[in-house]
Amino acid sequence: MPHRNAPLTETGRLRLARCVVEDGWPLRRAAERFQVSHTTAARWAGRYRQLGVAGMSDRSSRPHHQPRRTPAEIETEVVRLRREHRIGPLRLAVRCGIAASTAHRILVRNDQPPLAALDRATGEPVRRYERARPGELVHIDVKKLGRIPDGGGHKVLGREAGSPNKDRRNGVGYAYLHTALDDHSRIAYTEDLPDETAPTCAGFLARATAYFASLGIRIERVLTDNAWAYSKNTWRNTCRDLGISPRWTRPWRPQTNGKVERFHRTLLEEWAYQRPYTSDHERMEAFTDWLHWYNHHRPHTGIGGQTPASRGTNLSEQHT
Repeated sequence: MPHRNAPLTETGRLRLARCVVEDGWPLRRAAERFQVSHTTAARWAGRYRQLGVAGMSDRSSRPHHQPRRTPAEIETEVVRLRREHRIGPLRLAVRCGIAASTAHRILVRNDQPPLAALDRATGEPVRRYERARPGELVHIDVKKLGRIPDGGGHKVLGREAGSPNKDRRNGVGYAYLHTALDDHSRIAYTEDLPDETAPTCAGFLARATAYFASLGIRIERVLTDNAWAYSKNTWRNTCRDLGISPRWTRPWRPQTNGKVERFHRTLLEEWAYQRPYTSDHERMEAFTDWLHWYNHHRPHTGIGGQTPASRGTNLSEQHT
C-alpha cells in the first residue's frame, strides 16, 4: 500500500507505464506529466515491460540477504516451545537466549496466534460460534457469590472488623445467581436464589422461559454444564414439558458454555465488586438497574458494539 504522500497509486503507475511503453512517450515527458522523477518513471515502465499489469503492485522491502537474522534452529526452538508450553515472548526469550522483541517477531513470522486466541487445554485456536436467531440456544449457569451482612463486610469494615460477620447466623451465606443467556442476542435473565438444587434449577428454567417468551423469543435448546441438578429427571422433565431440548457441555470443558461464564465475569466486575455495599439488600437493588442497563444500553463487544436488546425480536424499552 503506497504511503499517504505517494504521487502514484497502482492505477497511476499503470497509466504512466502505458504512456511510455504503448504510446511511445519519452520518459522525461511522462515523468513531468505524472509529477514524478525520471528514475521513477523508468522503474514503472521497466516493470510493465517485464511483468505487465502484475508488476504495478508494491513489493516487499525486505532485503534478500539478512546476515543478522535469527538462526533457523533458534526459530524452530521458539515455535516448538510455544506450541508445547504455550508461553509468551518474554519467557520464550529467557529460554532461548534472545530478546523478547525477537521472540515476538519469530512468532508473527511463523503465524503463531496470540495466547489469548488459544484454547488453554489444547493449544488450538479457539473456535467461536454464534447461533443464527434468538432462542435457538440459551446458556444456563449458576454463580455462587458470598452474601453481605448488614453493616457491610470486610470491604467496608476491614478484615478485622468484618471477620465476625462470617457467621451464617448473622444473615451471611451464599447467593446463587442463576443466569440464562441467549446465545445470539446476549440477552440475560438472572435470579438470586437460595440454592442450586434440581427443583430450584427447574423452577428457574420455567420462569426464564416465560421471560424470554414475553420478549417474543421461544427457547429451543438450553446448554448447561454437568452439575448434579442438571442431570436429574427433574431437569429433563421440565425441559420436556416446556418443549426445550437439553444439551450438556463436555466434562471439564467450561469453554463450551463460555458466553454465560463471560457474562458472570462482567457481572462481578461491573456490579458485585464495582463498589463496597453496606448490605446484601443494597447490592441486589443495584443489580436490578445494572441488568437493565446491560440488556438495553451497554454496548457489547462480542456483537460488534450493539446492545443485546437491539438483537432481540420484540424487546421493548431498548431506547428509553
